[in-house]
Amino acid sequence: MTEPRQRGRSCPCPGVRTWVPILRWLPRYSLAWLQLDVVAGLTVGLTVVPQALAYAEVAGLPVQVSFWTSFPARSLKVLHQLLPSPLASTRSRLSLPAQNILGLQGIPRQFFLQVYETLRRIGETRAGDAILGLTCLAVLAGLRAMKNHLPRAAGADPLAARISYLIVWSSATGRNALVVLFAGLVAYSFQVMGSQPLTLTGSIPQGLPAFQLPRFSMDAPNGTVPFRSMVEDMGVGLAVVPLMGLLETIAIAKAFASRNDYRIDPNQELLAMGFANILGSFVSSYPITGSFGRTAVNAQSGVCTPAGGLVTGALVLLSLAYLTSLFYYIPKAALAAVIISAVVPMFDAGIFRTLWRVKRLDLVPLCVTFLLCFWEVQYGIVAGVLVSGILLFYSIARPPIKVSEGDVLLVQPGSSLHFPAIEWLRDTVCSHALAAASPPRSIILDCRHISSIDYTVVLGLAELLQELRKHGLSLTFCCLQDPVLKVLLSADLEGFQHFPSWEETERCGGAEPRGCGADPFASTSESSLLPTRLIQ
Repeated sequence: MTEPRQRGRSCPCPGVRTWVPILRWLPRYSLAWLQLDVVAGLTVGLTVVPQALAYAEVAGLPVQVSFWTSFPARSLKVLHQLLPSPLASTRSRLSLPAQNILGLQGIPRQFFLQVYETLRRIGETRAGDAILGLTCLAVLAGLRAMKNHLPRAAGADPLAARISYLIVWSSATGRNALVVLFAGLVAYSFQVMGSQPLTLTGSIPQGLPAFQLPRFSMDAPNGTVPFRSMVEDMGVGLAVVPLMGLLETIAIAKAFASRNDYRIDPNQELLAMGFANILGSFVSSYPITGSFGRTAVNAQSGVCTPAGGLVTGALVLLSLAYLTSLFYYIPKAALAAVIISAVVPMFDAGIFRTLWRVKRLDLVPLCVTFLLCFWEVQYGIVAGVLVSGILLFYSIARPPIKVSEGDVLLVQPGSSLHFPAIEWLRDTVCSHALAAASPPRSIILDCRHISSIDYTVVLGLAELLQELRKHGLSLTFCCLQDPVLKVLLSADLEGFQHFPSWEETERCGGAEPRGCGADPFASTSESSLLPTRLIQ
């Protein structure tokens, strides 16, 4: 992600510097920045390593794959200013970590089956895993709360107070690493004593992955699985995972840009994500996207430039090269606690209350997505997008229309007209003009809010003009915006007449005087010479 300390950035200039941001900040890099970048890089690294182990477990992939993902992601951050995380598509999954805390094995991955099997086999819970997992959860929650309520040390405070603050802040920020280290020492102690009540991570291959072309086929017991079958097996996830990555990365970038008073280039962020995923495919990584939690840690640690990503990447490489043998003793219950601690704060229960207060209709796609994600994440996202599309289409097909009845029928659409809306407009006009006990002398269509129309709307207006003319009624257009007027004049509609303002309409058509600047949609308390009704 764009570096939090570079404030007041303007849009990138054309040329090589646009595509390689390192050329913008490296020439003015200072030693003062180096200290902060190193601290931030180490702090993020202490978060990355334990979370990488845990996310691989959730994804059902070999643990080393998470490290293969982390390093190319952070290397690309230096060039493209992106701070990715190992995996976006599994972040909302709490069920597998819960199983690891209980020490249960062989539980299906489908959510409802997981719940059923977990409850059915609750008696098989391993006491050691449960006690350690719950203890780790409590420690992580306590350290998080301590960090959130920790008063910042001032430069004028005594040295002892500043050192105490640094110790507490470092412990709270690197809490994932501390908890995993503590759990590993406990597991190692049991191993030395010859008894092991905990489920361990196990052996992890040491060293860097081979840099090679991604495989376009896969060996199977009954033959070779071709690329086409591999794509078919991915299903909608092939579209959902990139969509999630895109939305999350841009949302995170904008959030931190707003907090730190700088601007982002969305194209640059997406370019970085694309390059990171392409590079990752050569080392068998899994999808890379932005991480809100790690970006927050990066910013709070005082990072100045993307060089902090080099430090994080170096720490990941050292872990791959020298520390994988130690990962053997890390209990899965501790990794499960790390995942649960990271995921639970991301659930914003207040959004339901906010949407209920602001716009209740928006609760529909939210609830559909939320509930179906318990079945399959990709189904929930696709269903949410479809429901949102339906609601959007409905609002386009049924725009608000203000109707003022009297000797002159004033009809004022509240938004632009597109092909789904023309029948709604025709029905509204005809129901008030033709079915009324005392038909109006004329009808005025106030178009001040209509900024665009399409050809289907033009045809519908032509049919409306013809239908009203058969009943001896005239339809006059008023306050047309230039793009709409140009389209209607080009269509050469029979009987089409328009006026730039209400004054002109009143002089020529007998409408009651009312300035074109007066807006029936502007206020519900606005006085009107005509009784009005809002049709929705």
